[in-house]
Amino acid sequence: MKQYLELMQHILNKGEKKADRTGTGTISVFGYQFRHDLSKGFPLLTTKKMYLRGIIHELLWFLQGNTNIQYLVQNKVRIWNEWAFQKYVEKNKLEKEFPMYSDAWKEKLQWFVDKVKEDDAFAEKWGDLGPVYGKQWRRWEGADGKVYDQIAWAIKEIKQRPHSRRIIISGWNVADILGLVEDQTGAPPPCHTMFQFHVNNGKLNCQLYQRTVDSFLGLPFNVASYALLTMMIAKVTGLEPGEFVHTSGDLHIYLNHLDQVKEQLSREPKKLPTMKIVRDVKDINDFTFEDFELSDYDPHPPIKAPIAV
Repeated sequence: MKQYLELMQHILNKGEKKADRTGTGTISVFGYQFRHDLSKGFPLLTTKKMYLRGIIHELLWFLQGNTNIQYLVQNKVRIWNEWAFQKYVEKNKLEKEFPMYSDAWKEKLQWFVDKVKEDDAFAEKWGDLGPVYGKQWRRWEGADGKVYDQIAWAIKEIKQRPHSRRIIISGWNVADILGLVEDQTGAPPPCHTMFQFHVNNGKLNCQLYQRTVDSFLGLPFNVASYALLTMMIAKVTGLEPGEFVHTSGDLHIYLNHLDQVKEQLSREPKKLPTMKIVRDVKDINDFTFEDFELSDYDPHPPIKAPIAV
């Protein structure tokens, strides 16, 4: 993934320091694209160890149409915990008692996660993130009052009209998005905003447009996730995985990630691993965690960094 290191260096060379919603501050550029041929290996970053378990379970969670973190918590995936917890803190006016990232906040976060994991009623009330990806992909509510399953529709289109230029899935449901913006609590409006499938010479290509990209923590995760989604959709439509294209809007590095970025830039990329779907799955709803087998992954050690909530 030499392209990824080039992208990070581009931000450092060309970016502008900007204030942001989280109060952390970023170095930011606008508009960037890179492409990866999935036949050349699975695009899982090798300059730091990636959390594949989280990538797979989050993607399965999206495809379930799920928006409640209980499934993730029960599968030891923590990536959405802070969003749900901070919503709990703000809704209950506990900001002074539990300042963000304080020791008291961290201790209360662990209590919250354990409660979500074990208490179904508590999870139902406080574990839901609102109209995020799973809802929009599988249960988009239209102005006509109907509910649309965009994933099922895209698979049908790929099978019946593979040369269509309209096979687009959107997470940007305006009626829901403006509500999230006004509320200012919980998860933000979808960052990976829309993606398009394209069939060429028996191969399935996918292009993602991401309106805002945390380049150190989020981007490697998103690239691997959508590459895997492309493989899954190709599997159930009888195609070969083709090219994954990532197009970004605001591409940034948080100011509290600069040391981590410099460490990563000092590392030499290794050979990409191989991802295999081990079972002949015919229905997108039938995939399980055990269906995926990664081989020859030999990354550099992980590099930790805080999430900007």
